[in-house]
Amino acid sequence: MEVKKQFSEKALKDFKLIDHAINEGDEQAYAELMDRYKRPVYHMILKMIRNTDDAEDLTIEAFAKAFKNLHKFKKDYTFSTWLFRIATNNTIDFIRKKKLNTFSLNTSFSDDNGESVNIDVEDRTLNPQEEAINTQKIELVQMFVTKLPPKYQRLVRLRYFDELSYDEIAKTLDAPLGTVKAQLHRARELMYDLVKDKKQHI
Repeated sequence: MEVKKQFSEKALKDFKLIDHAINEGDEQAYAELMDRYKRPVYHMILKMIRNTDDAEDLTIEAFAKAFKNLHKFKKDYTFSTWLFRIATNNTIDFIRKKKLNTFSLNTSFSDDNGESVNIDVEDRTLNPQEEAINTQKIELVQMFVTKLPPKYQRLVRLRYFDELSYDEIAKTLDAPLGTVKAQLHRARELMYDLVKDKKQHI
């Protein structure tokens, strides 16, 4: 195909990994896609919200959403462009919900092909489609929570469902803040593993 010649080697490698992931349920392909983009997605989100804990959570959500919808991906543009759009849109939903005013509305990022990924923010309240996305997000996390060891389940519920801050979680559980942070970090690592393990989860 003529279009393919415009893509970088990295983008073509992504296409192959996506084919393996969808057609063969290849868990290694999912893991490799995550390894290739986990850091850039995290840093992009961090620029938007400037909070490391929330950026970690939103990175997990972005990959979970992307992998759940991987069969809808069209090779008209690079995987990174598509993934970055999912990540930015998800982060914008978060910003709207929290009413955070932390990034310039005309911000844009470039993917690995040098293509500009614009962030289009409209000033509006949640519409039915966005409400549905929020519901999906809760369902997504709920799938992961039941797979986590019991000691992490309550932490994750407080963080994701009740949307408590780390300080609030520490007070609720009467636990040291450092312990809460360490355990939530471990819970997130386990959730990353669940996102990669497609056969059982999404």
